[in-house]
Amino acid sequence: MRALDLMRQWPVPHAAGGVVLAGKGTVDTEGEVDRVFRLASVTKPLVAYAVLVAVEEGAVELDQPAGPPGSTVRHLLAHTSGLAFDSHEVLAKPGEKRIYSSAGFEVLADFVAEHTEIAFDRYLHEAVFEPLGMGTAVLSGSAGHAARASVADLLRFAEELLNPTLVSAELYAKASTVQFPDRNGVLPGYGSQRPNDWGLGFEIRDHKLPHWTGGANSPRTYGHFGQSGTFLWVDPEVGMACLGLADENFGDWARAAWPTLSDAVIAEFA
Repeated sequence: MRALDLMRQWPVPHAAGGVVLAGKGTVDTEGEVDRVFRLASVTKPLVAYAVLVAVEEGAVELDQPAGPPGSTVRHLLAHTSGLAFDSHEVLAKPGEKRIYSSAGFEVLADFVAEHTEIAFDRYLHEAVFEPLGMGTAVLSGSAGHAARASVADLLRFAEELLNPTLVSAELYAKASTVQFPDRNGVLPGYGSQRPNDWGLGFEIRDHKLPHWTGGANSPRTYGHFGQSGTFLWVDPEVGMACLGLADENFGDWARAAWPTLSDAVIAEFA
């Protein structure tokens, strides 16, 4: 049985997914790959990538002050600005804790819009969606959770992550490795993690347990999942990316199904 056949067993109305290998393009897909799904927090890696493009262009800098006093663009991307999850309330000093914050990404979007003089949804389209040919992808609302896209489009984004063309190798390395190490925090849906490692807009698997990726995924795996039933991970150790989109909110079904699928994908293609 194909690994992606497991998606047909998910207790969801609709699901689609795909696998891409570095240097080989898409190797397998399942479901309606052109169907547009709500991405929820899988929005954040897309937004983060646009911020990285803005860094490459010199419009903003990683260590430029942004957000609460003492916070920078880097802090906001790495969820260490101290901002609360869904408000501008400051809960900690910048760099002190890993506090997962959708509000922080809204602050980032406003910051980039101010410094580029381009509305952020348009900047995201021109910086990421358009050059990668992501024709269905759109941000219509919060930069923390309001993007929509198809599997076909996210596979193009995954290909970019495996072989970056829009950002430099140096900036990619920073984004996909731990920033502000040894910071503890809560991983939504999985509880307290010590440490709770993140890069720049990407969660780093490291040795977290439990986790939404598989036991076969390397500690260097990075990505994101969303409460709408979506996930995207990239494992640079095996040169592979996998994603799944569904129209059923994250819950126990996903906690059981996603790691199983991830392990099966790595067993089939690695």
